[in-house]
Amino acid sequence: MNTPTKGKLAHPDLKKKIEDEAKKAFALSVYFSAWFCAISFLAVTILDERPIPLSIFGFAMIKGALSAKFLLIGQAVFPMKVNKKEGLIRSLLFQSLLYVLIVLALNYLEAGVHGLINGKPFLDSMMAFGQSDPLRILAMCIVYWLIVCPYLVLVGTKLALGTDATIAILFGEKKIPDETSSKP
Repeated sequence: MNTPTKGKLAHPDLKKKIEDEAKKAFALSVYFSAWFCAISFLAVTILDERPIPLSIFGFAMIKGALSAKFLLIGQAVFPMKVNKKEGLIRSLLFQSLLYVLIVLALNYLEAGVHGLINGKPFLDSMMAFGQSDPLRILAMCIVYWLIVCPYLVLVGTKLALGTDATIAILFGEKKIPDETSSKP
């Protein structure tokens, strides 16, 4: 007899969790997209491409969303842990490198699947990722790491201090209107 009640209680929790995950995925996608749009804009200006093709920004946003998805998969498989004795940065250093490796591996996998979709062999397409240039891949890893670190510090701070404290540190305390001061 209690089963329907349990189902009703679990449903709002599941709905809330899905909403929270969607918000996190959206925010991380916007964060990565902003970075990739800036990097793409820099690349075309360095190459003196005129007019600047707007399609690069669409591809940058897609890459941002995919990278966000890959990072969230990494976080689901290897949840973040903050050791207060080691401090935030030392706690997150290994994890940041691990997440970058996961994003890199999933990018290789994505290249292989993209090749299959275009009728090319999976392994050949996967190995062509980064134009098969180890220095290019290393450069991408360094850029990914530099992009991921601030995000992980934010998440680590929220884990260590809580969301309210982190928001207060970053944006200041919320001011509660004083009802007595609004009276004439």
